[in-house]
Amino acid sequence: MASPARQTGQESPALDRDGVRLAVDGALATVTLTNPAKRNAQSPALWRALAEAGRVLPGSVRVVVLRAEGQSFSAGLDRQAFTPQGFDGEPSFLELARASEAEVDEVIAGYQEAFTWWRRGDLVTVAAVQGHAIGAGFQLALACDLRVVAEDAQFAMRETGLGLVPDLTGTHPLVRLVGYARALEICLTGRYVRAEEAVSTGLANMAVPAGELDGAVRDLTSALLAAPRDAVIETKALLQGASERDHEAQRAAERAAQARRLRDLAGVGD
Repeated sequence: MASPARQTGQESPALDRDGVRLAVDGALATVTLTNPAKRNAQSPALWRALAEAGRVLPGSVRVVVLRAEGQSFSAGLDRQAFTPQGFDGEPSFLELARASEAEVDEVIAGYQEAFTWWRRGDLVTVAAVQGHAIGAGFQLALACDLRVVAEDAQFAMRETGLGLVPDLTGTHPLVRLVGYARALEICLTGRYVRAEEAVSTGLANMAVPAGELDGAVRDLTSALLAAPRDAVIETKALLQGASERDHEAQRAAERAAQARRLRDLAGVGD
């Protein structure tokens, strides 16, 4: 599928390795999963590349689109992870099982870095999802602020069926989006959540025919970039914290944010 980001002004990708390509065009960045032959299966090397993409983003970037080449967004963890040898240069599952609790924690925390920067307060991130988004692929889509899906999109959380748990930061946004009971049912059954249900439950913002996915994402990113950056940052912070604040605290947060905006617009210092 063609990238929804324009490539003008960007002669070469800012990063292109291990199945991840980052291209930057002014305020818009596009992160693309580039291994369609393996349905964009994920590995520790890919996670390191995703984490690096977040670290090298220029400060001018306001919106990041996450997309994938081929028929599937991401089929999840590369099956090589389940072999006795695992990935070259990486601890296998068996080696992790024998490591200390602190060592296991450190390894998994390193993997999670690929999934955390998408929620930064100075960015709005959009996942463009087609085909399968399974396990780690589902959690990567959940890492973004917004999700636009093709009508053939299929989400599934398969970790529990393998005797594991979702550990790539996907459980928190899943519960916030669809509620505890539905999140539990999705994770424990491993069933597919298709595009129509994803939209109706709040998991996705919109579903479009597969051929219209890139255009829908372009329209959305244009609308996001049209709003003043500081107002976007303040609004995102208000909404991100709303579920942790009570009503009075949220009212106070709104007042404080608006006061900052008014002073900024009027050119009045603190």
